[in-house]
Amino acid sequence: MSKTANINLRIEPAVKAKVEAVYSNLGLSVTDALNVFIHASIMEGGFPFRPRRRDYNEETRRAISEARKIMAGEIKAKRYKSLAEVLDEIDAEDTDA
Repeated sequence: MSKTANINLRIEPAVKAKVEAVYSNLGLSVTDALNVFIHASIMEGGFPFRPRRRDYNEETRRAISEARKIMAGEIKAKRYKSLAEVLDEIDAEDTDA
């Protein structure tokens, strides 16, 4: 089978160097590794692994939930009149913790 199609991928140079080092240690080029991933995806009918989100701590989960409720209009976002007011609230949270 002849390879005739191209896929162009833009990636940060530092990330590219890291992934090249990883696959080089396995005796593969990035192109080879992407071909393995693509063929495994075809065989699986999707990702060849289970994509997962990170396991956030409780405080982060509450913040994400609050942000989603604000975006959905379920709750109003806090508003401040000045930077001093924001800093006062931060200081108050620090002393409560």
